[in-house]
Amino acid sequence: MHQPTPTDLRKHERIKFELRLAGSSLADISRELGISQAAVSTVSMGWRRSRKIQSAIAVRLGQEPEQLWPKRYRKKESSK
Repeated sequence: MHQPTPTDLRKHERIKFELRLAGSSLADISRELGISQAAVSTVSMGWRRSRKIQSAIAVRLGQEPEQLWPKRYRKKESSK
């Protein structure tokens, strides 16, 4: 299993902070998705990836997953 880097942990703390400001939490997202809070935290910390969880977090923050985790998504090449 991949260990989160300090940057991942800072991002995780930032996500939790922004969720609190939005009146939500990782626990709220886990209940909404019917999965464990540990699973949501594991994705937020960067240990695992899940489009479903990343999307749920992003929606709560009014962002796209690509904005929160740009390194997890390949940039689409524009066709010329």
